[in-house]
Amino acid sequence: MKPLAHRLRPTTFLDIVGQDHLVGPSGIITNMIKKKRLISFILHGNPGTGKTTIANLVSIQSELDTYTFNASTDNKNRLKDIVDTTLYHDILLIIDEIHRMKTDIQDYLLPFVEEGKVTIIGLTTLNPYMSVNPAIRSRCHVYRVNDITEEDIMIVLKRALSSNEVETDSIVKEDTLKLIAQTSNHEIRSALNMLEAVLILGEDQKVITPAIARLALGKPQLKLDADSDNYYEILSAFQKSIRGSDVDASLHYLARLIVLEDLSSIIRRLLVIVYEDVGLANPNLGPKVLAACETALKVGLPEARIPLSVAVIETALSPKSNTAHVALDEAIAEYQSGKTGDIPKHIINREIAKNPSLYKYPHDYPNAVVKQQYLPDKIKDRTYFNPKEDSVYEKALKDRLELLKKL
Repeated sequence: MKPLAHRLRPTTFLDIVGQDHLVGPSGIITNMIKKKRLISFILHGNPGTGKTTIANLVSIQSELDTYTFNASTDNKNRLKDIVDTTLYHDILLIIDEIHRMKTDIQDYLLPFVEEGKVTIIGLTTLNPYMSVNPAIRSRCHVYRVNDITEEDIMIVLKRALSSNEVETDSIVKEDTLKLIAQTSNHEIRSALNMLEAVLILGEDQKVITPAIARLALGKPQLKLDADSDNYYEILSAFQKSIRGSDVDASLHYLARLIVLEDLSSIIRRLLVIVYEDVGLANPNLGPKVLAACETALKVGLPEARIPLSVAVIETALSPKSNTAHVALDEAIAEYQSGKTGDIPKHIINREIAKNPSLYKYPHDYPNAVVKQQYLPDKIKDRTYFNPKEDSVYEKALKDRLELLKKL
């Protein structure tokens, strides 16, 4: 029998969770299909978020002949064979790992896309604005596929239990479903596979409890339900303790995480902490924490606890500053809200090529500083970065900033 996750693959847009902006009743892709005006687009998002599922459903509902092309393994001859079919009808081409598409393959494909003979759905885990060749990207709309939340997974698990694909006389407790959702790494496929294992182990039980689920999941015998040591609450407490410079609490929550044996989650969180909460107050700490994390991965548990203890203690006791990411977040928020403007002509290369005197090269001036506007006119006086004076390094940055303004 095929796995439960395969048997419950979405067959309509209504079966997809977490992506209403794309395939909900008012979603852009839903409206493309409804109005029979399918345009080329790229879906980007983390693994397990449903990119391939969405592409396959679009294929079914568009009624176009569909071909798949993997940009990392398929060659130009394979693409030529596919495109030859456009002599007879228009086609839909689903391109997996589109960020890996080679230039010569793109050059061959682009005329067919421009003529409307080929409609593209590109799939990638990377940001297309950074990873996909502009020639392809400019001919496609770009849509973000949201990460799957625990609430999304709970919806899927409950649907599964009420479906014809699951036959059980057991009652699966809400806490059991929460445990599965918490340990599924935000992947629906993993959650459904876990549910299937739990149902197999608990098929002779009237009630399937979290304790039974832990046996099936092979997780350490620790309480991870919402009423006690919720896993993500531990990670949150870990970060807040380091942010609050409480070294003992930081070590306590590190101990809990180490016992849970999820080394990758510890490392991801610690690398975020050192830049989110320490930041410019101690910029040399980032590379040191990275080195400790890489060492932890190389030696594995239980020895990984040794370099991690050093990293956590130093991070907890370090001066703290969040000014860097706060400044960037403000800039991002303003840009996304439309508070922007045109780049000044005197810092655009094509304009400088026409008239080199437009641009003042800072290195030609004393202190490598020259009065010159870099921000767009509409926000030319905007300030994002507001340094603190709590650490020697950031105080030096503030002094430098004030000196630049004077110069």
